[in-house]
Amino acid sequence: MAASMRLINVTPFRLSVPKHHSRPVIVRCSAASSTVKSYNITLLPGDGIGPEVISVAKNVLNLAGSLEGIEFKFKEMPMGGAALDLTGVPLPEETLTTAKQSDAVLLGAIGGYKWDKNEKHLKPETGLLQLREGLKVFANLRPASVLPQLVDASTLKKEVAEGVDLMVVRELTGGIYFGKPRGFGTNENGEEIGFNTDVYAAYEIDRIARIAFETARKRSGKLCSVDKANVLEASMFWRERVIAIASEYPDVELTHMYVDNAAMQLVRNPKQFDTIVTNNIFGDILSDEASMITGSIGMLPSASLGESGPGLFEPIHGSAPDIAGQDKANPLATILSAAMLLKYGLGEVQAAERIELAVLDTLNRGFRTGDIYSVGNKLVGCKEMGEQVLKSVDTKTPASV
Repeated sequence: MAASMRLINVTPFRLSVPKHHSRPVIVRCSAASSTVKSYNITLLPGDGIGPEVISVAKNVLNLAGSLEGIEFKFKEMPMGGAALDLTGVPLPEETLTTAKQSDAVLLGAIGGYKWDKNEKHLKPETGLLQLREGLKVFANLRPASVLPQLVDASTLKKEVAEGVDLMVVRELTGGIYFGKPRGFGTNENGEEIGFNTDVYAAYEIDRIARIAFETARKRSGKLCSVDKANVLEASMFWRERVIAIASEYPDVELTHMYVDNAAMQLVRNPKQFDTIVTNNIFGDILSDEASMITGSIGMLPSASLGESGPGLFEPIHGSAPDIAGQDKANPLATILSAAMLLKYGLGEVQAAERIELAVLDTLNRGFRTGDIYSVGNKLVGCKEMGEQVLKSVDTKTPASV
């Protein structure tokens, strides 16, 4: 069991140390500490299933914190489609200011059919890009681990999926998503065109490479850099800089792989990977592909970190408007994002591990939401899954671990 959680329980690499539930949450004083630490957490429920999963994660954070002598002061702010409906913009200035002044930010999900036809600057997704840019978080850490309890939920053969345990380190604030010039125009033949620019400065590549090497060093010492250096100049430069930074980490084995091959290898033999580092757009795609190896995108958390200030923590799933408000959402990715918040954002490793063990214990006891359900287990909704995790958090050492 311990091996299955190595990905999440990895010694934290921290870039900085920042200065509606159906039943009442039990809050107890920690017997281990007489001094209560206090943190300000900004909650961004967002859209779709976001408010449901954030509500559950908030309760889990509160209970785990109280058992470890930690107090949280939460402030809930609008973002995404909810903010558009309320204020006319996807990221209100007040929301960004509150987030910047907090110790960490926990996001639910954003987006939905309602806003799909909005102009770009009025899309919920634009608010997320603005939030990342405003918080100056440039490193996105996305773990993908196949837990023994869920190996049969993977779409891959058991012998391929079993034991997969990898981390995707994605550059978050550069590349084609942010590069200029960009826009629409007309070419020399009078035809309408759309264009974007994939551009990276040396410092952007160097800093994400160092984070990836540090992450790999704390895992198995293997790092694969993914690019398209056989075609793209931006990727040629990416590879050149990653190789240069590798000289600082002689204990880490560095390999390179073209992105199209990496996409195939993740399906063919995912166990060959441990830590992957790549640019913004490739990381966006590959991390979603890696998530499905685990059986459900509803299981995977992420952390976005910067050199200073609060980190941004969120499940990698979307807002799932089709099941919003129906108590069908899987809250475990958001709960595990809260654990990453504790570990990577606040340095509260013991409280984080309490949550991680509680998730394992809940799965061991057979509770499943619809996306990970299999015959012989207990099908539950979002709220009930949260209730069961709370029961496990309340146990010092979960009995089934």
